Amino acid sequence: MTDEIDIGGRLRHLRLARGLSQRQLARAAGVTNSTVSLIEANATNPSVGALKRILDGIPIGLAEFFAMEPDAPRKVFYQSEELVEIGKGSISYRQVGDNLFGRALQILKERYLPGADTGKVPLVHDGEEGGVVLAGRLEVTVEDERRILGPGDAYYFESRRPHRFRCVGPNPCEVVSACTPPTF
Repeated sequence: MTDEIDIGGRLRHLRLARGLSQRQLARAAGVTNSTVSLIEANATNPSVGALKRILDGIPIGLAEFFAMEPDAPRKVFYQSEELVEIGKGSISYRQVGDNLFGRALQILKERYLPGADTGKVPLVHDGEEGGVVLAGRLEVTVEDERRILGPGDAYYFESRRPHRFRCVGPNPCEVVSACTPPTF
């Protein structure tokens, strides 16, 4: 039965609606951050006990979690101030739409301060992603390939390939990106 339900999408929607980061939810639930991340990416199907522990960190019961339905009708247009900040610190990720429940695509407006980096440990998740640099210079590393991209340059790759992003140069870097399925 749960194979037909987007558990990861539901959990991500609920977590964002409550204003929690993956790290905050993991801490409240007593699980690792990677557990929450893998569940939200639908890369693992949690046991009922594991899901209950995570939902207790929100808090919400299993019955209420599975009874949730996506908001309808879906919004089509978004003003700049309606983009939802899901980043923190030197990298800003402003997401188009606050509810990705049932959606197949995530669109972000990213802003990296000079020197900002997604981290020394490469990102790896299911799906595909691509982006276009609007301003500044962005170093993109995908496995053993590395390129510095400037305004108008773009990238597109399978997200299972280890990847990393870093702002190089003295100016902030701005990027519009998309990821499918929404696994960021």
